[in-house]
Amino acid sequence: MKRFWTLLFLGGLVGAVLSRSAAQCTSENTAFQSGETLVYDLYFNWKFVWLKAGSASMNITGTTYGGRDAYRCHLITRGNKRVDKFFVMRDTLVSIVSRDLAPLYYRKGALEGDRYKVDEIWYRYSKEKTHIKQRYRNHRGHVSVQERTSASCVYDMLSMLLRARSFDASTYKKGEKIRFIMADGDDMEEQVLVFRGKDKFKMENTGITYRCLVFSFVEYEDNKEKEVITFYVTDDANHLPVRLDMYLRFGTAKAFLTGVRGTRNPLTSIIK
Repeated sequence: MKRFWTLLFLGGLVGAVLSRSAAQCTSENTAFQSGETLVYDLYFNWKFVWLKAGSASMNITGTTYGGRDAYRCHLITRGNKRVDKFFVMRDTLVSIVSRDLAPLYYRKGALEGDRYKVDEIWYRYSKEKTHIKQRYRNHRGHVSVQERTSASCVYDMLSMLLRARSFDASTYKKGEKIRFIMADGDDMEEQVLVFRGKDKFKMENTGITYRCLVFSFVEYEDNKEKEVITFYVTDDANHLPVRLDMYLRFGTAKAFLTGVRGTRNPLTSIIK
């Protein structure tokens, strides 16, 4: 289930989160504002039947951190009673970024089955370097602490989403690969996205049709590309992830946007 939520919000990666120097880890925010709230319905394929598995909500508010103005992104995911009979799922994530979108702090508390885990990341910057401190408590209660330095920007899954939403994907070519560095748990590694082009689709749950940018999160096994998720992001200035098709080890899952409030820009991707 850790992979599930990581993939869900990689859906916001609509821009070139390439290996940038730490001096470039700030960027203008053009995509969101304090007060934005997104709500999702989650579905699993269980023995050829699609079942509603739960919901997720994400909201962004203004805050202060270390004496400076910042944004606080709060994500909560919950499985419903039907899914709880098979697998309990309760995740709470918090990410704080500066007003110019540099990651400052991240925490994820995840109850998945009978296992509770906590990830924390603290960020600081010096000249051309990014410094991170990772604290990871595994399901057995063992705590490990890692301190790493990178010449490139480093993101967690939520700060990555917030930063990438403001990038311009208009110059992307179909098949183009996007590489970025993400810290998660006690690891830090490169991830790969592939731009699949543009498409439009009608949401199964709301009937709304969107123009979208389509991306794939991929892994490589024996130099062969393996699709892990296909996601659809609104082709407008908000770059909202509205649909995700996930190919998990234990089956297939989908997520659909069901509610939007407080967007910074008009949802011009909606087709009337």
